[in-house]
Amino acid sequence: MGSAVMPSVCAAKASYKKAPGNLELSDTHLQWTPEGKNAPVVRVGQAEVITLLCSKEDSTQTRMKVTLVDDANGFTFTFTSPQAIARAEREKFTKELTTIIARNRATRDVAIRVAPVVVPPPTPISTSASNAPTPRPGPEALRPSASRAVSVASDRRNSPVISGYETSNDYNLRKKVLLSNTDLAALHKDLVMGGQITEAEFWDGREHLLLTQAAADKQKKGKPGQLVDPRPETVEGGDIKIRITPQLVHDIFDEYPVVAKAYSENIPSKLTEEAFWKRYFQSKLFNAHRASIRSSATQHVVKDDEIFDQYLEKDDDELEPRRQRNEKVQLLVDLAATLEDHTETGNERDITMQAGRQKGALPLIRKFNEHSERLLNSALGELPPAKRQRKDSDFYQQIDLDDLHDSESSAGIRLEMLDRQRYFEGRMQRPGGLQGKKLDARTMAKGARAQLVDWQSKLAQFKQERKPGDAAVNTMTQNVSARLETKSRKNDIPDGLFRQMTTCQTAANEFLRQYWSAIHPPPVDLPTVAIPTPAQRTAKAIKMISYLSKTPEKIAALVKVAQQHNVDPLRIETAMRPVLNAVNQALTYDRNKKPIRA
Repeated sequence: MGSAVMPSVCAAKASYKKAPGNLELSDTHLQWTPEGKNAPVVRVGQAEVITLLCSKEDSTQTRMKVTLVDDANGFTFTFTSPQAIARAEREKFTKELTTIIARNRATRDVAIRVAPVVVPPPTPISTSASNAPTPRPGPEALRPSASRAVSVASDRRNSPVISGYETSNDYNLRKKVLLSNTDLAALHKDLVMGGQITEAEFWDGREHLLLTQAAADKQKKGKPGQLVDPRPETVEGGDIKIRITPQLVHDIFDEYPVVAKAYSENIPSKLTEEAFWKRYFQSKLFNAHRASIRSSATQHVVKDDEIFDQYLEKDDDELEPRRQRNEKVQLLVDLAATLEDHTETGNERDITMQAGRQKGALPLIRKFNEHSERLLNSALGELPPAKRQRKDSDFYQQIDLDDLHDSESSAGIRLEMLDRQRYFEGRMQRPGGLQGKKLDARTMAKGARAQLVDWQSKLAQFKQERKPGDAAVNTMTQNVSARLETKSRKNDIPDGLFRQMTTCQTAANEFLRQYWSAIHPPPVDLPTVAIPTPAQRTAKAIKMISYLSKTPEKIAALVKVAQQHNVDPLRIETAMRPVLNAVNQALTYDRNKKPIRA
């Protein structure tokens, strides 16, 4: 049956799967019709379009891809007109589709906010119209539909939001966390992509991972602490080569301003850039900048240079450094403040802290000090010297460290007890309690002193029996042997069965975490979207308990699969018993629990 002719908003020649045709956008649909035919092969409603992607501007082919609500693969069209015309045609489609996508997303957000809370029943219900047992759902059944309501809260968004970050940044944080943790990514794929829980439910309680990743992204890489010292490399033929990179040039200019001055004064008027660096690395100026104590032999090897020698400075090896500090140094950190050291014996200056016993090391030491000062200044930023000093001049407050104080005692977790008053009253009335005895401090001290009499001779008479020591060594040896045997034993469980066991365990653990967080929510000490209401927590608990009720069936199915692969079923039951016990405890608690209170 041919389609009705609809007015086109825009149209263009485009190919789909390398087949030529015509692409049209009407008021209601986006459709593609093969060349020479009347019926469209691709026909998409505007309400289904959710994402638009385009090829790069410098790409040889002009392409456009649209993805749908229920189809992440979507459709890719290639505009076949000449490149200039194709780009103009794609621009028209892009402009119209961008408006349509924005309208669709706004409509979806409104639908999500007003959607009712859907609470699945605790017992599994067949999706078929008949009473026959339903087989395992396929990918279509596991894919969440566009109209699936939010299960936790009707007023919460489908994805968590960290305060202080935009939605796009929050998505990037979640992506980075999943890429860095393969186990968490696999769990996210099974539960969220499988449609069992929502994105917000998955990240509920894991906000600390997002905040940690956000803090790591905010950290700025500081200036490297290594002193700039290019190391020559020996290549084939015995030649020496130094690799010059833009970063190395920047570091040399920042560390040694005199080299930057020589560069600006001699390039390109006197030297080329290649000749400049070649002569610099062979000059005395470069040798003076090396991060090592210069020997007299090295001075004779270095060549004289009429350009770089004029930038040489005298070695800073005098008793007082050439570069004096202008700001006032506090006495607590001033190494030269020795006047207060000998006030009781005399007022002579202390000369034991003066440098210069090895004169050749002074320039290198002062170079390291200046380099450290530059690092600190780069970390502090452009601040006046007055702000860098502590405003408080009290010396005691400067040496009073917070780490030496006792930490504040926390209130802890409150213990809920039945008949608490009767418990404490019973202890007070007990005849053998501590309240019935009066302890005399003198008697206790006298008894302890009597036990310490002649302790040297008693210690010399002490003899360790051999049997207990041998028994302890044998026990530890058997323990280590058992561990090595278990580690070296070949795992005869098939990979597919082992993968199913791991998936069942991780999914059950996640459902347990979601259930207990709904029953007993942790204290809110991290920025989250919103605090769920008691009704929302009840809905979440009912949903998770419905998933947990299926865990025994899944474990029984794993035991049957193990029997088919000739694997001892007892091993599977033993491995899954901790998870099954935890699930049974949650199911028992849910049957006997009281309604959640505000």
